[in-house]
This record gives sequence, C-alpha cells and structure tokens, in this order.
Amino acid sequence: MGRGNVIVIAGPTASGKSALAIDVARAFGGDVVNADSMQLYREMNVITARPDADALARAPHRLYGALTAAETCSAGRWRGLAVAEIDDVLADGRTPVVVGGTGLYLRALISGLSPIPPVPNPIRAAARARHEEIGGPAFHAALATRDPNTAARLSPGDSQRLIRAWEVLEATGRSLSDWQAAPEQSGSPGYRFFRILILPPRETTYEACDNRFDHMIAHGALDEARAVAALGLDPALPAMKAVGLRPLMRCAAGEISVDEARMLGQRETRRYAKRQSTWFRHQMAPDHTIFEQYSESIREQIFSKISNFVLTAIVLLAKFSATCTRDSAGKRL
Repeated sequence: MGRGNVIVIAGPTASGKSALAIDVARAFGGDVVNADSMQLYREMNVITARPDADALARAPHRLYGALTAAETCSAGRWRGLAVAEIDDVLADGRTPVVVGGTGLYLRALISGLSPIPPVPNPIRAAARARHEEIGGPAFHAALATRDPNTAARLSPGDSQRLIRAWEVLEATGRSLSDWQAAPEQSGSPGYRFFRILILPPRETTYEACDNRFDHMIAHGALDEARAVAALGLDPALPAMKAVGLRPLMRCAAGEISVDEARMLGQRETRRYAKRQSTWFRHQMAPDHTIFEQYSESIREQIFSKISNFVLTAIVLLAKFSATCTRDSAGKRL
C-alpha cells in the first residue's frame, strides 16, 4: 500500500485551481501545498498571484514564499521540499492538496525524475555566457543543429530552457531529449494520487488572465516590480522569468506606460496559459477533468469524485491489513 492519499489539482493560470484547492482542503481536512514555480519566491506576492491573507486564513498553506528570488529551484529541489511537506501533512493525519500550474514539478512528484547527471558550474556559466554573447535566436539555431528534438519544442525567447539543453549536451555528450526519454529514477514516493485537471475553454481562460493582470496592477504589482528591480538580481535567475515581471519593471523604470505594461503583461499571461494547457493536455493523465473554470456550482460534483477516491483507499487499506494479519498469523484473527 502507498504512504498516503494526495490530491493533485493542476491547470493553467487563472483557471480557479487555487480556490478549488482551498475548498478541498477545508472539506477533507487538508493542507494546500504549492506546485507553482514562481509562487515559491517571497518577493513576488502580487505578481505571482500568491494566495492573499483571506485565502491563507481559510486553510493551511505550505511552500508559498519559501525561497528568495536569488535562489534557483529545479524540479528536483522542489520535489524534495514537497515530499517533506506532504509527509508532514500525512503525519498529522491530514490530506495534502498539491496545487499548481508547473507541469514539470507535478510530473517529478508523480512519476519521478529523468536521470540527468549534475552539470558542473563552469559548464553552466559557459552556456549562459554563450547565450548572452550571441543572443536567443542564434543560440536556438545552434542548439537545433545539435539537439533538433529539444529545439523544436522551445522558442528562441525561452532562454532558461535553451541554456539548460545546451549545458546538458556539453556536460554529458547526450541531448536533453535523449535523457528525458531514458527510464526515470527517483520514482513515485509511494503516495496514492487523485489528479484533478482544470481545462476551461481558451476564451474563458484568456479573459480571466486579462482580469487577473488588471487586478495585480491595481493591488501593487508596480511597486513590487520596482522592489525586485532594486535587488539587482541576475536576469537569468528563474524568479526573473516570472510572467509579466519584465514589462512591469520597465514601467516602474519609466521606460513604458502603464497601459503598455498592461498590454504586454496580459499577452504574456495568455501565452503562458496556452502553453500550460497544451502541456497538461498531452502530458498529464488526470483522474478527473473539469472543462470549465472552477466555481461553487461544480464543487459538489468534484467532492463526490474525491470522496469515492478516499473511500476506495479505505477499502483497499482494510483488505491490505487483513492480508498482512493472515500472512503473519496464518489465519484471520
């Protein structure tokens, strides 16, 4: 038997998954565990749409604002942090509710990690330097000659993943796509997962993305971007790739107007939501899919699915316990 039940809620940005996670946590005695790569960073509360004070008061939340923007968090590092939090929640007799839109994090938790060896720091530094020297389009073209499969999945502007693919090639002599196709190591930690995927219609998601960015600007996103800029962090850091951060920083610096920052930020958010939806549609095997934005009107339907999952787990546990009793005593006690 597994180590415990874990509810996973995934979906694109602005789909309502955070609200669902809180409702599930309240209904099933759970703690919400963050699986959003940007909501990890404490300096960006508004820009990453982290749960506000009201949301935090409604259910316990973990791994929100857990790292500084100066830190780098990989899927492997997050997985270690998440497993520790999940085990802690289970030890308290509660239900972990893992929620987020970072597909690689969720895959790392559920399925394990590709066995890519660590890349030495000098090679990582050289890859970043080469990207800075020749620029994104030329770097993308150079990668395409060596690892066409990975390059085909990336845009010239996706500097973080382009550099990652290049440094893996340099360090191992094998393409990133080759490593990712290899049998995974550090497999599932033994939890019993119930995976919920929220996939609203594209038009609904895009409207919610636009409204969310308006809300962010109205609630201090520009001040937050100004504070992040003042830290003088390396632009290559993951936190500096937060959706909408760059146009907000340019606006805070007086380079563009608020309206232009809003337009650019909303466009970035919509494009990100599209990439998330595509990833989840092809990479995740959910136990239950919701094809609309989450609202209270469909809450009971979702709760019924989760209740069936929990009940099934109880029945399986009872059967397993009975089997163990017979094996140890030779008869039923």
